[in-house]
Amino acid sequence: MSDSNTTEFTNPSTFILLGIPGLEAIHGWISIPFCTMYIIAVLGNFTILFMVKSEPSLHVPMYYFLCMLAVTDLVLSTSILPKTLSIFWFNSREIDFSACLTQLYFIHSFTGMESGIFVTMGLDRYVAICHPLRHSTILTNPMVAKMGLAVVLRSAILALPYPFLVRQWPYCRTNIIPQTFCAHIFVVKLACADTRISSYYGLFVLLCVMGLDGIFIAVSYTVILRAIFCLPTKDARIKTFGTCISHLSAILTFYIPGLFSSLTNRFGQNVPLHFHVLIGNMSLLVPPMLNPIIYGVRTKQMRDRLLRFITLKET
Repeated sequence: MSDSNTTEFTNPSTFILLGIPGLEAIHGWISIPFCTMYIIAVLGNFTILFMVKSEPSLHVPMYYFLCMLAVTDLVLSTSILPKTLSIFWFNSREIDFSACLTQLYFIHSFTGMESGIFVTMGLDRYVAICHPLRHSTILTNPMVAKMGLAVVLRSAILALPYPFLVRQWPYCRTNIIPQTFCAHIFVVKLACADTRISSYYGLFVLLCVMGLDGIFIAVSYTVILRAIFCLPTKDARIKTFGTCISHLSAILTFYIPGLFSSLTNRFGQNVPLHFHVLIGNMSLLVPPMLNPIIYGVRTKQMRDRLLRFITLKET
């Protein structure tokens, strides 16, 4: 390859996002469920934020954490869907190199934040069930703010090296990404250099975020379940466990697709490419859509507040 061509691709001005390779003919049809998921995510999460803000009885740690989750879901889905839909609807596949790095950073940082928020929500459930009399003194508003800040800083700092690592590699092969969005692993695969440091760092972040957070959640729920089984009556056990169902459902919705997508990207060489792309999108788009539904349906205070709001609107 000539020096001029090498220089041309060393710092590409744009990347090309292919969308879902092999399914280009039905991009228009695929856009319908994608757009529907985004609309539900936006309306659902804004509804949660509005209800918590307008209802003083919801101004407690659990719902503060839920608001953090709603904001994270809104940013995460908005960082992906508009560009994805422009590919499906207008065949607008180009993305500026800097815009690609920005999208990459937002995806990884806010995914980490969502994982961290689930840990804080698990801690809230642990204190509420195992130390109910001390809940208000342990999880004060300043403590909740510190926990939220720690989650944000951890994810923002851990994701910060991603765009710098991507920017330093030479791209002398191609600038085509067979995906609907920019993520670290997809961009690094295009580099024509030894990118093991990027791969190792990506695995390190995965273990630090998903791995450690998963361990903390598992430990907290082991203690919670032991406390629940020690309750004197069956009704008390069912009622107490019911307060954890929403959180457990949201955790499974987030971790299972995310872990499956990460493992298939790293080790699923024989998996069809369009399946990789669809799983990657679902792992980022389904949780923001389902979280407000899960908490709205399963949480009594949220249901009651929503029903009162609807009743007032009708009258």
